[in-house]
Amino acid sequence: MEPISTRASRNSGIDLLRGFSILLVVLHHIGLRMPLKKTLLADVLPGKLLRALNFNGYEAVFIFFVISGFLITRNVLQRDGALSHIELRGFYARRFSRIVPCLLALVVVLAALHLLGVQDYIIHRETQSLPRAIVSALGFHLNWYEGMTGYLPGSWDVLWSLSIEEVFYLGYPLVCLLVRRTWLLAPILVVLALSLPWTRAALAGNEIWQEKAYLPGMAAIATGVLGALLAQRWTRVPRGVAWLLCACGAAGLYLVMMEGAWLWHGMHDGYMLVLTGSALCLVLASHGLAMVENHRPLPGFAWVRAWGRLSYEIYLTHMFVVFALVRLFKSSGDDVSLGFLGYVAALPSCWLLGRMVERYVSMPSERWLRERMLAKPHALRAAAGAASSL
Repeated sequence: MEPISTRASRNSGIDLLRGFSILLVVLHHIGLRMPLKKTLLADVLPGKLLRALNFNGYEAVFIFFVISGFLITRNVLQRDGALSHIELRGFYARRFSRIVPCLLALVVVLAALHLLGVQDYIIHRETQSLPRAIVSALGFHLNWYEGMTGYLPGSWDVLWSLSIEEVFYLGYPLVCLLVRRTWLLAPILVVLALSLPWTRAALAGNEIWQEKAYLPGMAAIATGVLGALLAQRWTRVPRGVAWLLCACGAAGLYLVMMEGAWLWHGMHDGYMLVLTGSALCLVLASHGLAMVENHRPLPGFAWVRAWGRLSYEIYLTHMFVVFALVRLFKSSGDDVSLGFLGYVAALPSCWLLGRMVERYVSMPSERWLRERMLAKPHALRAAAGAASSL
């Protein structure tokens, strides 16, 4: 979710990792309703692979957290020089202009669908209500609200991760200015990053809260922040080191996503550190390879990178496609063996909807807001004076 000004020089490796992650999220939400193991694909593909495709959406969100911490911190370091010099007004303005327009649009649409009584969008639990869902979404505590009251409908539920991210970024610049010294900040981030298994394990009594609590997600973001601080000192990365990091990261993600049961048996919640550490290796590898002359993106994966570029928009809107196609598929005969065809239709539809939201909501509103929120005060006064003299 980087500023407009940096999008022309994107990191193709990070876009690839982000595209892979958002793809897993979408496959997970389809798989909860139409598992691949019940389709004809089960006759030709290993069950382990089908399970990995359908049930790694939660892990994919933690990859997003690592990427987010890295990119946001990297942008601050490039823009302000050091975390101790972070410019509060600009930081919050950029976050607001990137996050809030799409979030507001989504909440308005979801509220309207609830009031119209549209299936899949009605908040029906006795302990929940539309006003409280709206407040929790806009107040960045929807994860806590679900932990206390139960799951919200799927299109609301995806906002749990946004709650974690934005609470982190509300306090992040203030902590940077308060601590001021990287050698003091880094140990705090290390402790937070390594706390991930213990903060998850401590919440084992509440399944929803264990999955969506603030501290585990913030631990993953802190991992990405540490990566950006390391990358600042890493002015040139040997190609061999970058590829070694890439191999380590890919091997770690394979273990988490394909051999998760075995890894859990040996490490329990510690497997989450393998996940975040592997994601960080891949992010640092992408950063290092981007500095190598004549480095070219992996061929054949342009479509995955395109998903990565639209990850925020796809993440917020993909449940509309999932609900519509699952309803359509089941109403046409509910032949589970052909359920994989729903995936074939859903994936390009999710990308197309995300692209439309980016073109008509995200980009115009972000540009408009930044032109006003990031304008210098004296420039605003001059513009106001010119307007009043007309």
